[in-house]
Amino acid sequence: MNYRHIYHAGNFADVMKHALLLRLLAAMQRKLKPFLVLDTHAGTGRYDVTSEQAEKTGEWREGVGRILETPPPALAEYVDTVKRLGLYPGSPIFAAEALRPDDRLIACELHPEDAATLRRAMRSYANAAIHERDGYEALSAFLPPPEKRALVLIDPPFERTDEFSAAASTLAKAWKKFPGGVYVLWYPIKHRAPIRNFFEAMRLAGIRDVIAAEFLRRPDTDPAKLNGAGLAIINPPYGFKAEAAPILAACAEIFGEAGASAGVERIINE
Repeated sequence: MNYRHIYHAGNFADVMKHALLLRLLAAMQRKLKPFLVLDTHAGTGRYDVTSEQAEKTGEWREGVGRILETPPPALAEYVDTVKRLGLYPGSPIFAAEALRPDDRLIACELHPEDAATLRRAMRSYANAAIHERDGYEALSAFLPPPEKRALVLIDPPFERTDEFSAAASTLAKAWKKFPGGVYVLWYPIKHRAPIRNFFEAMRLAGIRDVIAAEFLRRPDTDPAKLNGAGLAIINPPYGFKAEAAPILAACAEIFGEAGASAGVERIINE
């Protein structure tokens, strides 16, 4: 409840996450049938990176700020979207802008003040619904959707010490209830042990078809630093791995330090 994304909006992890999110949305739209996007930790929707809060960290300057003028081809779609929307868009805005008329967005935000701000930011999107509620609980409430297709984005702040465990448990329950959904969890990479335990918990729960798309700015040897970020994806859409690779490679080239790496790895087979 204390987390505020304004301090981190537009940083290198956001660049990676949102560029990949656009490709996931496009992949879902290769089929004509509509789908639901469920954003469980939606935030406020838009972020002013020139604000006092954002400038306290200046993280956006080392993220999206580095590519606004001359983006590499793999990140051009992402940068064009950011420029067109103004301010820095959060995931619910990226999603709402990409959806077709028959697609739907449900965005959940637990913090009352942020939920109110999100409602104002999203009021022009007729196919978006905002809910002030716990995002993990939303999975049991809204799945399976009437459309029988869903892209579920889980992007918690990882303030809780048991966040990986909570995410694994929630994903296992949601997958058993709605095994055909595409589930996407953003996670920070500080050191490897919690991530290994998270994937093992999903494997033990019986979840199938899982990949990890990761970008490391530097080797993950210092747990006090945000060394990188990843997306764990259950049921990745066809063709997504090939589209993700150049995005991750571009992030490594632009934002990486000594020992940077990026790639997509299959964690659990289909």
